[in-house]
Amino acid sequence: MTEFKYTDERFADIQMLRYRLVGFSSLSLQQKKLVYYLSEATLCGRDITFDQFGKYNLKIRKTLEAVYLHYDCQRDSADFLALVTYLKRVWFSSGIHHHYGQEKFVPEFHVHFLTDAILSTPTEYLPLDEGQSRIDLCNEIMSVIFSPDIMPKRVCIDEGVDQVISSSCNYYDGVTQKEAEEFYAAKHNACEGDEHPSFGLNSTLVKEDGVLIENVWCLEGKYSKSIKQIIYWLEKALTVCENQQQEKVVSLLINYYKTGDLSIFDEYSIEWLNEKEGRIDFVNGFIEVYGDPLGIKASWEGIVEYKDLVATERTQKICNNAQWFEDNSPVDPRFKKKEVRGVTANVICAAMLGGDEYPASAIGINLPNADWIRARYGSKSVTIGNLTEAYNQAAKGNGFRQEFVIDEATCNLIDKYGDVCDDLHTDLHECLGHGSGQILPGVDAGALKSYGSTIEEARADLFGLYYIADQKLVELGLVPDGEAHKSQYYTYMLNGLMTQQVRIKLGAQIEEAHMRNRAIIARWVLEHAEGAVELIVKDGKTYLQINDYARLHILFGELLAEVQRIKSEGDYDAAQQLVEQYGVKLDYSLHKEMLQRYEALHIAPYKGFINPVLTPVLDANGSITDIAIDYSESFAAQNLRYSRDYSWE
Repeated sequence: MTEFKYTDERFADIQMLRYRLVGFSSLSLQQKKLVYYLSEATLCGRDITFDQFGKYNLKIRKTLEAVYLHYDCQRDSADFLALVTYLKRVWFSSGIHHHYGQEKFVPEFHVHFLTDAILSTPTEYLPLDEGQSRIDLCNEIMSVIFSPDIMPKRVCIDEGVDQVISSSCNYYDGVTQKEAEEFYAAKHNACEGDEHPSFGLNSTLVKEDGVLIENVWCLEGKYSKSIKQIIYWLEKALTVCENQQQEKVVSLLINYYKTGDLSIFDEYSIEWLNEKEGRIDFVNGFIEVYGDPLGIKASWEGIVEYKDLVATERTQKICNNAQWFEDNSPVDPRFKKKEVRGVTANVICAAMLGGDEYPASAIGINLPNADWIRARYGSKSVTIGNLTEAYNQAAKGNGFRQEFVIDEATCNLIDKYGDVCDDLHTDLHECLGHGSGQILPGVDAGALKSYGSTIEEARADLFGLYYIADQKLVELGLVPDGEAHKSQYYTYMLNGLMTQQVRIKLGAQIEEAHMRNRAIIARWVLEHAEGAVELIVKDGKTYLQINDYARLHILFGELLAEVQRIKSEGDYDAAQQLVEQYGVKLDYSLHKEMLQRYEALHIAPYKGFINPVLTPVLDANGSITDIAIDYSESFAAQNLRYSRDYSWE
């Protein structure tokens, strides 16, 4: 057996990693079958995500794959190698825009090369529409790929523009921002109370003959071919569920996919919260709304997981004290939950990633997103332990801390406490932060519009930052002593003020919600720190220096109180001011310095994962006797296989 390696190939600004399925062999055969069937369902929605991220993404991906596989050319030429890198970026981002920065990729091969390659590729391998020629295909996609003015951003949340028209995501067709907002506002206004479906979550809004209509994503609607396959594997999973509640959850999800009925999705979400006994769990569907500038429509994603029973003891301690954390929060009592309900959190091992969770995945998840469900029924959180492990292993010895951390003493502090505090901050963010607080009666959950995602992430991060320094965590045995939080405070501030900038091109601004959130927190604290935090220059390099950690704890609490107020009251103007003042623009000189110092380390700023291959082991009668795991598939081979075996749109 070959040695498992966490790191794999690197291309562009991306390092590919592998993750281990720790403890998979200890699962029962029934549980392994359940993981396998759910994993197949997780891979079947891949085309949906590509199409959601841009209307030409599938056509471009399939064209590039055909050229990659069937164009007879000099395969070591600069143009062809550049095309291979571009194709890998398309695979990685589920389209032609950067998965984090949102900007369109700049091809490093010539337009004439791609034109010649397409015209020389046999027509049977190209994604030609009926009656379409190869030159027609070139005319359709060349300007989309090469013109910087066409579809420049997947998600545009710039102030003062029509964010729907300016975004390249494929959730709206022929619709303006004003029309979309009014369309969904009317749906909300027609409902009594707050317990209504998440209108627009699973549809494309289009204008036909001057009338706005929704093309719903369901078995008889848009994406029907992919959804049919997802349902097939969910029905297989239904035969090997661990308990009746799991069966109920899977059955409701199947019914939701068949009908597209969002009230069934809410019922499914509630029953999913109530399934706590099984070892296996999953997310599959239209979930997160970060890819929509209006925060209404959800991208398709899938993840299959199983509990890490030992590590979950840590998150259970947090959950068991959820009411204490809520009661002792520094926010206004009006915005606190009187009774925290249904908080469940586990440390899990990811077994398969799909859609918007592949190849770049979150390391923590808290669902469902509907505020009224969270308030009434609670939430379920996971920290994905084997992905965190892969990140930590890949970072060892890369020189990052030595370059950016101010001194050896602080490096030693981070070495001692960093892994523990990183995991704990993720736990607090996901387990309690997202589920804390409450919206005031009558406040629209979407009142913050394009700023909503950033404010929500800031709220959860601040919750974790405030409580990670609390003596309660020492009492619970979650941190070894009262010094541990200093590691998290330093690395968080360093990232928000300085090092996350290495992910952004010089001269650009911050676009992604999580990055904006971290910038807001770090910059607001720096501005209000009164000397507790400083950026200093030493030997010609900028460093972060923290002089008073206790003061940071107070400031995190003050900002948490304000951010919770903004969300609870739906204060759009305050959200806009906070985000635009602290979360968007970059200092050019500092940004340039960060890029130069980081480039010298030869570290890829982004990481993503190659999935393991799960294969049924069959006996002579064709019955499954085990599920084999293979970690050796390359990123290119994996995506070509996915395009061959899981592509229906």
